[in-house]
Amino acid sequence: MKITATLCFIFVCSNIASAQWTSELPTVGTFSSIRVSDLNLDGISDIVIGSGRAEFQACDSAVVAINGLDGSLLWTVSSSDQMFGSAIFQDIDGDLIEDVFIGGRSAELIAISGRSGNELWRFRSANPDDTEGWYNFYNPQWIPDQNQDGILDMIVSNGGDVHVAPHNPDRPAGLLVVLDGMTGRIISKAFMPDQKETYMSVNVSPLPDSSDYEIIFGTGGETIGGSLYIDLLTHVLSGDLSAAIALDSSLSKGYIGPAVRVDLTGDGILDIVASAVDGRAMCIDGDSYQKLWEVSVPNAESYNSASIGYYNADDIPDVFVSMGSGTWPKLTWGVQKMIDGQTGHVLFEDSLGFYQNASPLSADLNGDGIEEIIMSINFQEVDSLHRKSFYTALAVKEFTSGDLVFVSDIFEGSNLSSTPWIGDLDHDGYLDILYCHGTNLNHTYTFDGIKLHLLRTTITLPKSYWGAYQGNNYKAQFIRDFE
Repeated sequence: MKITATLCFIFVCSNIASAQWTSELPTVGTFSSIRVSDLNLDGISDIVIGSGRAEFQACDSAVVAINGLDGSLLWTVSSSDQMFGSAIFQDIDGDLIEDVFIGGRSAELIAISGRSGNELWRFRSANPDDTEGWYNFYNPQWIPDQNQDGILDMIVSNGGDVHVAPHNPDRPAGLLVVLDGMTGRIISKAFMPDQKETYMSVNVSPLPDSSDYEIIFGTGGETIGGSLYIDLLTHVLSGDLSAAIALDSSLSKGYIGPAVRVDLTGDGILDIVASAVDGRAMCIDGDSYQKLWEVSVPNAESYNSASIGYYNADDIPDVFVSMGSGTWPKLTWGVQKMIDGQTGHVLFEDSLGFYQNASPLSADLNGDGIEEIIMSINFQEVDSLHRKSFYTALAVKEFTSGDLVFVSDIFEGSNLSSTPWIGDLDHDGYLDILYCHGTNLNHTYTFDGIKLHLLRTTITLPKSYWGAYQGNNYKAQFIRDFE
């Protein structure tokens, strides 16, 4: 039997985490990342994740809520297609429990009662008279209340016509859309400034010394060039993005992984960390919009988001990216780089596991002041008849010693794009870990079962950590000493 991942330097470290419960959903798959909120007011955060079956197939369990106490099912919600987005939360029905908002393919965007799982609104039914061509909804963000109903409203990107051939440049232009958080009704919509498609979730940050907000978004895709843009919320509300500033452009590929805001210059202004599909990671000054550094990874592509943390001895946050070797649709090994946030110098690089779209996380697990990376790793075995078996595990990369250790069992199956979650699920002061993966031993791109695991640790919750897809607050903003 041949193991095709390089595992000789990996060892199991069983004293970091112990399994608490496992929840299995046997008939679905997921591209969604874990988000949490206490949906039953028992003092323990519960888990919400999107799921689905094969593309264009309806599913009765496309959004799933799982009890954080024991892994039991709280509720499920149906959709017409895969719900690949990750949830955000806000109480809009007044029951003091956060409600769930999540998007997916085929113009699915749903508001769900966190308590009961009942549908509060669905984009299509909320806008029956709108004749726009609607495609995928990516991860939304909250913006200030625009219509004085006391509820935060929402901005979200929409785009990606799967029916157009991959290399055909004649693709529908993507949109930024502002929606009424209470009803799902359209407040405004604006086409991409270059009239290209979009697959990128927006980043929203307050504009310094202003009541306005900066919106970061991107165009292009796997085979079509595009640009990374920044513009103002007021322009989105006016329906005109023609004044958007192109922060970076690529002739051959676009921008898909969400940008991250973090102050890397020490001026108190959040800078912009982003990756292009063509394998470039970059930092752009949040004040001047000038590029501070760029790291290019040859023969690689990027579809996920960076992790931000203190990975060396200075007090400037650093950047960790994980990309895939090859060219879409054939991406093989993962490629990882740890980049000094201040200088842009690569301080660590490796090729760990088969590529998957899940983003890395980070936290100081051993108390040495240097944060470790927590990431899922996929690998495969090939037997004497060349039959492949797929496995996955959760691992920690320790930069001080160079060790890479498993913190979970090695599970049958693989993780395609579900970013784990770390934080304090039961509010006892100790770090908890949630990890989701597919269960098919012989195939990766499947929709026939997922498992979600809760791992408990005796590690005191760090003050600063990057604990979820798009960060702890789900806004892709790194805030020093987050608590």
